[in-house]
Amino acid sequence: MSQTAGARQLQRLKTRRALLDAALALLEEQSLGSLGLREVARAAGVAPTAFYRHFRDIEDLGIALVDEALENLHATVRSTLATSGDAEQRMSTAVELMAALVRAYPAHIRFIVRERHGGVRRVREAVTGQLDAFAREVAENLALDPLGAGWSRDDLLMLAKLYVDHMVMTASAFLAAALEDNEWDAVSRTALRQLRLIHAGRVHWTPAGPAAGA
Repeated sequence: MSQTAGARQLQRLKTRRALLDAALALLEEQSLGSLGLREVARAAGVAPTAFYRHFRDIEDLGIALVDEALENLHATVRSTLATSGDAEQRMSTAVELMAALVRAYPAHIRFIVRERHGGVRRVREAVTGQLDAFAREVAENLALDPLGAGWSRDDLLMLAKLYVDHMVMTASAFLAAALEDNEWDAVSRTALRQLRLIHAGRVHWTPAGPAAGA
């Protein structure tokens, strides 16, 4: 790549980053559905025509934000799955990792929490699709655990979705809490108790129970 081409590519990446960052900043106070293309371009300090060199429309930008935000969440999911130790240690680590993620990427997490049930269909579907993919990955991991012996694929996926939903719910709770340590500690304690409850249900769940009473 020539020096000129390299400089152009670098500028292109900087412009794309500026547009994404501008959108995230604007989305602190509004939903994606109310965001205007010109508004984002102005906040990024670029001409509206530059927007179209990176995104087809606001929905396309929103999906790029979903990919970026959930890439970080996916890393947290995988770190949680890779955690060794007993159930209590793994649950504590899961809550700690989620707290760290929210501290590092509050704007991204706020965007996901808001747009998961937002008014922009393509973005909402992108969030749902990725969270479902995470749940399938968690279910595959749960199937390898001795506690998952005898569980059907549907039951494992049901449990996995509970864990993924809990992660999103906990992230939302951290976002709503003030940054004072005592409020974050309260969220952490509640999240850990909820995970203990899910785990207790997992330990005592009888996979064939619901079908037998149908």
